[in-house]
Amino acid sequence: MSLEPDVVAVIDDDAMMRRALKVLLSACGYMVELYESSEAFLQRAATCNAVCLLVDVRLGSGSGFDLAQRLSESGFEFPIIFMTANADKTVLRRAMDAGGLGCLQKPFTGDLLMGILTKSKKVFNGDQ
Repeated sequence: MSLEPDVVAVIDDDAMMRRALKVLLSACGYMVELYESSEAFLQRAATCNAVCLLVDVRLGSGSGFDLAQRLSESGFEFPIIFMTANADKTVLRRAMDAGGLGCLQKPFTGDLLMGILTKSKKVFNGDQ
């Protein structure tokens, strides 16, 4: 059993959202890596040990769905929780089709996020 805290990577082009999630996740015992774009994360994906990615659906230079596809095509298998300010049925379906563990409507509660993160740790550890 590792004594190191689990890592969550947050990919969102909104600096305030990244900071807020870092505060919340850190308070819950997670280490947090912050990325402002898909490209920034892709440069580090090979060395990232995150138990989960929190990915905004709308990123400045693409979408969270595009990022999920690029990761999959490159052989990376990170559990992903999508986040969006506009969760309609189409977005929710795309999130599930992209393999997302969930799609959180912004703003969301810390309890809801922690519940989905617990699920993602099971997926990452193969305890489904």
